[in-house]
Amino acid sequence: MPLDPTVVSWLAAGAAGGAALALLIALVALRRARRPARRSAGTPAPRGRARGGGADDLRAELEALRVEVGEALRHLAVVRYDAFGDMGGALSWSLALLDDAGNGMVLTSIHGRSESRTYAKNISGWRCEQQLSPEESEAIGLAQGD
Repeated sequence: MPLDPTVVSWLAAGAAGGAALALLIALVALRRARRPARRSAGTPAPRGRARGGGADDLRAELEALRVEVGEALRHLAVVRYDAFGDMGGALSWSLALLDDAGNGMVLTSIHGRSESRTYAKNISGWRCEQQLSPEESEAIGLAQGD
């Protein structure tokens, strides 16, 4: 029994969205795995530093938090559009996920009548080695303006 083309397109869009989400989760997990473990409140202080939470300890912790927040994917923007002139609904999209230095990725899902395709491109310093579509460039620009 053939499936209705509308059902097939929704299934394809859902699969593309799920794949994009899985990719995002995997990249965040990989990024966290590469970071050195942070010291929790119950662990002893490193040698040469006094326990007791002096001003120097607070400054060091604040600086560590600033570095960590700077590496977080905080600059986000989505651009929705119609990839093909004969389709409506703005079902295609480009999503920029970047940190403070402009490092991260742009994900794009292009929705067609019978299929959806998802692409990921690495961004470094707000630039990409691959050619960007106008929508991808717009998403990066919007994320940079946050």
